[in-house]
Parts: sequence; C-alpha cells; structure tokens
Amino acid sequence: QVQLVESGGGLAQPGGSLTLSCTTSRSITYITTMGWYRQTPGKERELVATLTTGGASNYADSVKGRFTISRDNARNTMILQMNSLKPEDTAVYYCYARTMAWGPPYNYWGQGTQVTVSS
Repeated sequence: QVQLVESGGGLAQPGGSLTLSCTTSRSITYITTMGWYRQTPGKERELVATLTTGGASNYADSVKGRFTISRDNARNTMILQMNSLKPEDTAVYYCYARTMAWGPPYNYWGQGTQVTVSS
C-alpha cells in the first residue's frame, strides 16, 4: 500500500519557522493534488495549502504569506515551509495526496505530525 509519512513537527517559538515534510512510498510526479491540512482537538480538519500538478497553489487565508507548499520529485517528498508561526498554528498537520497513478482509493492521508507554537 502507498504510505505517506510526515516529519518535521515539533515545538517552535512565535515568529519562528518549521519545515514539514511528507515522504511517500511512490512517485509523486503525477499527483493531481497534494496538500496539507491541520486539525485541533474538537474541531474539524481544515485546509492549509494545496498544490496541483499544473502548479496552481491555494492557501488558507490564515496562512497566506507565511506558509509555502512545494514538492521535491526526486525525493518523493511534499514540503510545507512555515514561517512567522503563530500560536493559532498549533495543530496536528496531515499530508494529503490525490492521484490516479497510485491506484485506488486515489485519496491518501498521512498519520499527522504535531506542531506546537508557544513561548
């Protein structure tokens, strides 16, 4: 089965930076949509950022200008660069991919990595 494994989470100071990586067990060259979502206890999972194969990116208003989504095809890795972190960025961050290339179920999720922003 295809696996997505997040890494890079941890503790950061307000205004600091973290880089999240999502390493996959398959090629990401033809992923239709990849992205990052986040969730806090008792709340619904929310979109953080997405990136399509065509290069179109979308960001939640709350992270626009601070976070950058990218991909490293050679390493089969999706990346979320988080700058100017705020306490409200604290959440479990999940890697997401949608692609026909990997076969069913076409939608894949990582298990999440905790990000905590606190002084």
